[in-house]
Amino acid sequence: MEEALRHPSVVESFPSNRAGAPVPNRDAQPAGYHQYARTFSGRNPWAPFQNRIDWALARWAKLRGPGSNAFTELLKIEGVPEALGLSYRNTIELNKLIDEHIPGRPRFQRREIIVSGEAFEVYFRDVIECIRALFGDAEFAQYLVFVPERHWVDARKTIRLYHDMHTGKWWWATQVDLERSHPGATIIPVILSSDKTQVTLFRNKVAYPLYMTIGNIPKHIRRKPSQRAWVLLAYLPASRMSHIMNKAARRRVVANVYHACVRRILHPLKDAGIEGVEMSSADGAVRHTHPLVAAFSADYQEQTLTTGAKTGECATCEVPPNELGDGSDTQYPIRNIRRILDALALADGPPDEFRRACREAGIKPIYKPWWQDLPYCDIFLAITPDILHQLLQGLIMHIIAWVILAYGAAEIDARCRRMPQNHGARFFLNGITTLSHLSGQEREDICCILLGLIIDLPLPGGLSPVRLVRTVRAILDFLYLAGYPAHTSKTLDLMDDALSRFHANKDIFIDLGIRSNFNLPKLHWVSKHWRRAIEYLGTSDNFDTQYTERLHIDFAKQAYRATNHKDEFRQMTRWLERKEKIMQHERFVAWRLAGATTPSLPNPVLQPPQPTIHLSMTKHPSVASVSIRELVNDYGATYFLAAMGRYVAQIRYPHIQTRRQLEEEARNIWLPFHSVGVHHKAHFWLGDAEHFQPMSDSWDVAHAKPSWKNKHGLEIPARFDTVLVNTDEGGYSGVKGYCVAQVRVMFHTPKTAHTTIFPLEHQSPKHLAYVEWFTDFANAPNPVHGMYKVKREVQNGERLASIIPVKNIRRTVLLFPSFGPVAPHDWTTSNVLEESPTFHVDRHLDRHSFVVVQ
Repeated sequence: MEEALRHPSVVESFPSNRAGAPVPNRDAQPAGYHQYARTFSGRNPWAPFQNRIDWALARWAKLRGPGSNAFTELLKIEGVPEALGLSYRNTIELNKLIDEHIPGRPRFQRREIIVSGEAFEVYFRDVIECIRALFGDAEFAQYLVFVPERHWVDARKTIRLYHDMHTGKWWWATQVDLERSHPGATIIPVILSSDKTQVTLFRNKVAYPLYMTIGNIPKHIRRKPSQRAWVLLAYLPASRMSHIMNKAARRRVVANVYHACVRRILHPLKDAGIEGVEMSSADGAVRHTHPLVAAFSADYQEQTLTTGAKTGECATCEVPPNELGDGSDTQYPIRNIRRILDALALADGPPDEFRRACREAGIKPIYKPWWQDLPYCDIFLAITPDILHQLLQGLIMHIIAWVILAYGAAEIDARCRRMPQNHGARFFLNGITTLSHLSGQEREDICCILLGLIIDLPLPGGLSPVRLVRTVRAILDFLYLAGYPAHTSKTLDLMDDALSRFHANKDIFIDLGIRSNFNLPKLHWVSKHWRRAIEYLGTSDNFDTQYTERLHIDFAKQAYRATNHKDEFRQMTRWLERKEKIMQHERFVAWRLAGATTPSLPNPVLQPPQPTIHLSMTKHPSVASVSIRELVNDYGATYFLAAMGRYVAQIRYPHIQTRRQLEEEARNIWLPFHSVGVHHKAHFWLGDAEHFQPMSDSWDVAHAKPSWKNKHGLEIPARFDTVLVNTDEGGYSGVKGYCVAQVRVMFHTPKTAHTTIFPLEHQSPKHLAYVEWFTDFANAPNPVHGMYKVKREVQNGERLASIIPVKNIRRTVLLFPSFGPVAPHDWTTSNVLEESPTFHVDRHLDRHSFVVVQ
């Protein structure tokens, strides 16, 4: 599976050469930054600011500085503006300069929407101009995608590959339909996301942002907030309608207000989607574009609000509510958009007839939902897979709660406190059962250790825990597979297999009395629609709401803090406009200073990464000189001299075949040093520079540090991490060629000793590590929980230890102790690696460990 993902794909282009092609540019105009530069005259690269300091202070004030009052007080200090040569004397003058002289994205406008005789205030931007701004952004010009493609892993085109949105089936099918009426059309897939968020801790103030981006921008750019590929399209009314006493009436008004506002905002897409509109990209090419709403990313509450589905029902298909937890192969039809549109068309007729038609169509009676008149928009197929809300804050949330109920909070927390520490695993000092209001990241951290907490824990009443362990393993496997940034038809089969294993074993929770059924809409959507959505729109990382949740910080929370909390949305929109202008101008200034060359963003994630170093260590050691005795006493490197002798003998005499001969040669090795420089940590890159690898760059850290006292005099326990060592030809995936070891010391020998120890200069390693070995992966993993079992490698009652180059360490690895029925009271996180007789190697630490430890 992993090897197939890492091979370059075979690309099948769209059959029409006219699709997505530029149209004749009748009146060529400067594009990109060249057009932006026309706003300013002269050679001053910081214009409209006078000089570098003038610009830098303005940038600091709007992006990093304090409130406007503090900035004005700074400029009121006598002589400061003159000494710095500023073109503004206070915040008002700076804001005026930004508003009048720096171009930016479309401005917000305020409108009142009348619903049920009540006026609701909404701030929004022109959606067409927002799309035009993204489509014509100079930073995205060289990466824009204009036509759909089919990607295959093999030359025979039997294994389909899905990743970015243009590799899904929706874009291809829509392009085929559009070509019949508008040959040469360029589709702009519009991606929408909405979600309420609190902007205060105590006053319960809520903002309701509506975000937008386009699928022509590759996902590796869209998912980075710093690239500004998402646009805040609107602030929707967030009123709870508490003045309406009747709950049903209140829900109807909330839904109608939401749809009325979004319908007003997206109304220009109706004609633009049908007839098209000419737009130019930053390279100067003009295309006849059709902006079409393709995807809607939101949590379940927003999905039901948008589609009109009732709470407790699937927002996508017609499955009965009492069959949501059915794990069978039964496929229910997608909600019929034609029949629903026919029912909605009766909204202006007799109310009873309208309600009856909507009830028969399977939706709530909504007055003109925003998607009703949008071309090529099937809202029920536009719902996207979402790691955050559907898995981490949905299914995973339930699984964690059920496991705690099954085993009891006391034992689960006791095991959490005794887990060994690891860079990739969060240490829960007080356990996990008392945590509340968990974020998606915190639930993901729990997933790293969840299986290790229960693999040898018996269930109450003597019931076999096998089914429960298999259930947890299956859902964790699905979580890691579902988040793959590239999928093939075979990886999607593995994902389905994980779900089948989950459904086959999930009844253990019914037997335990924890559940009576599994009729959960999120479980149903994951089981029945996740694969189809990936094949239709692309992989889940195209739409994960974790990206838009991150946007809340900039577009809602920080914006609100910048106001005086009176008429806040007007102030928030102005603050955001100025911030966006400064961020755009910053890139323009960098472009001017670089000699007006083409801007460049990071390489696309589906291209082979540039070669990079696997190991990164500090230039100077953590401790410059540590004696051999200290290595033995403080670091636990008991057999350091013997291990160093064997390592030197291996380098000097590579022809030695037997261990006995090696030991004899090692005893004759003289080491011309009494101390070494010691490093307490090392960084390891988890990517694969030689092969295709669909993942973002990430680093792992290994620690090897004895106990020490902090500045308060408290003793911090020692930490010696366990790692995965490449002993042979270890690859990107699979355990072949790897072995587990515990790092005791990472060091380098004195330079003066190199020539004495190693005859040839190239044989002299820069950094070495003293490690203690665990047993290899010779035995198959456990069929229930799928993890390998290891224990300390001991010979003649002594731990087997070696000296190895640090570069041979591939990454850290988390070992789950074998606690037995009850976690021993004398075990702690600092001594558990010494006390536990056996361990299981964690597969779910992160995505890299998931593909390596298999």
